[in-house]
Parts: sequence; C-alpha cells; structure tokens
Amino acid sequence: MTTGVRSVSFLACWELDSFELFSRYQGEGKSEILALVNKKKSSMKIPIVVTAFGTTTKARATYELMDRSFRKAFPGHDIHWAFSSRMVKDKLKGRRHLDVRHTFEVLAGLRAQRHSWAVVQSLHLMCGHEFYRLLEEVKPLPIRTSIGLPLLSSYEDYHQLALALGVGRTFSREEALVLVGHGTDHPSWSTYPALEKILREAYGPGIYVGVVEGYPSKEQVIKAVIRTGARKVRLIPLMLVAGVHFYEDLNDGEDSWRAAFEAAGLEVNVDPQGIGAREEIIQIFIEHIREALDVIPKSDGKAIFDVLENHQQEMPVPMPETGKTV
Repeated sequence: MTTGVRSVSFLACWELDSFELFSRYQGEGKSEILALVNKKKSSMKIPIVVTAFGTTTKARATYELMDRSFRKAFPGHDIHWAFSSRMVKDKLKGRRHLDVRHTFEVLAGLRAQRHSWAVVQSLHLMCGHEFYRLLEEVKPLPIRTSIGLPLLSSYEDYHQLALALGVGRTFSREEALVLVGHGTDHPSWSTYPALEKILREAYGPGIYVGVVEGYPSKEQVIKAVIRTGARKVRLIPLMLVAGVHFYEDLNDGEDSWRAAFEAAGLEVNVDPQGIGAREEIIQIFIEHIREALDVIPKSDGKAIFDVLENHQQEMPVPMPETGKTV
C-alpha cells in the first residue's frame, strides 16, 4: 500500500518530467518535498517562442529590436524565434546559413529539454490564414502551448496602434495618411475597415486603410482621398516589416500606389519601413505574451498536495527502475 507522501512525490515528478524527486521521496515529509517541487519549478520558467511569418529583407534589425524588448520584459524566460513560412525559412537558411527553424521544430526541442509548457507568440497582424495554420501546427505536439494573440486582437490593440503612429493631430484637407496592408480573403479581412474607423476616432477623417489584395482596394482608397480635396498623401506600410516585394507594390513601377496617386495629381511620400520597430507596437506583443503566460496553470506543488489529500483513493506509484507499481 502506498502512502500519501509517496503518491504525492510521484505526481510531483510527473509534473516536472523528472524522477529526481521520486528518488528522494522515502523518509521525507510533505514540507521537504514541497520545497523540492518549488525549487525545480522556479528553475524552469516557461519558454517563449516568437513566431513570425518571416521576410527575406529588412527583418533582422526589427526582430533584433523586438528580441531585446522581449528579453527585458521577461527576464529568466528563454526566448526562441521561429518562422511559420516554409518558403521564407528555406531562403534564409540557404542564403545566409542561419539556424532558422519552424515553430514545431523549436517546440520539439523544448519538449526534449523536459519543458511541459511553452508560450507561442504570433507576430502576425491579425487572426488570418497564417495564424490558424500556426494553431493547427502546434496542436498535435507533445508539449502544451499557450498562444499569444496577433497584433490586432482587441479594441485596446487597435487604439494602441493608432497612438503608435504618433501623428498627434487631426489632418487638414490638404493631406491624407494612407496605411497599406497586404490584404486577405480570410474572414478577418474586416480588420482593415475596423482599423480605419478607430484611426479616425483618434485623428479625424483624413486617414485611410487600404490593401494590396482585396478590400479596401487601391482604386477605392484613391477615389475617397480625391473626393476630400487632399493634395498630398503619405503612405505607411501596414506590416511589421515591409519586405522588398511589398515595398515595390507601394513605391516602384507603373502599378504602384505611388504611381497611382501621382497620376491623380497628388504629391506622395512613402515611409521606408513597417510599423514593427515602434516601441508602442512592441508593447502590444509584450502584453499578449504576458496574457498567454497568465493562463498557464501555476502548479507549484502545493496544489498537488491539496488535491491528493482530498482524494479517498491512493494512486499506484510506478517504480522507474523496474517499471512495476507498488
């Protein structure tokens, strides 16, 4: 027959993926084992896996800035990076000889290190196709995950992005500010008109949101800007990092947004980078990581004792050296 302490000590080992405590259960009381559980737990803070879709240009400086901010906000937590785009990952690895991994590869490595939980923080703009593919990718893995939501997931996120633009005033009829995103055919396409409405709450009617693919289209945005009588337009990439192809859509060639606005008689300025380097944007992700950490059960050993002491039946304890139960 097992004792309560022996059952508890095995459960503590199971929770920590270690037989270190199991080997010490004999002759030790509740307080000693509880201290060992807490010591082990405190030495294994939840790792954080930051997952970006990826880009082959301009990303490194922005990601390094974000990485420094994440490490400062979560001291003691290991920060890992992964890319959800297989094409981008293969290009980066092949051209730059970098150790670039998919999310499932990073999580498999953490499980091999005996972590039972990890936070996976999405760096996607919205809950679109790529975000849901990420959820499907991590679901079958043998490690439990708490998912940090994409950039725009609540009204507070939208409002914080509006403040991050730092415009500081309403627009005159002489100019317009146009944020240009990639676009999507996912139901989350409504993120773009929702963002435009909230931006106008902050800055007035002279601000627009358009997309390269989908709604609101380039032609629709240009018509809306012309109707206001604006003479200037500032284009801002609505991306964490504006890769070379996206920047070309805005700035280069006959079909670019710049060319279309200039053809309509407007003076055009294009911001050279995305919004990911702005501290206010990084803070949104930090808050999402914090929320993901907060929902992970705080199993500190005491809960194990409390549950078992209220149980009437004792659990058999596997013996690691023989595989038998006692």
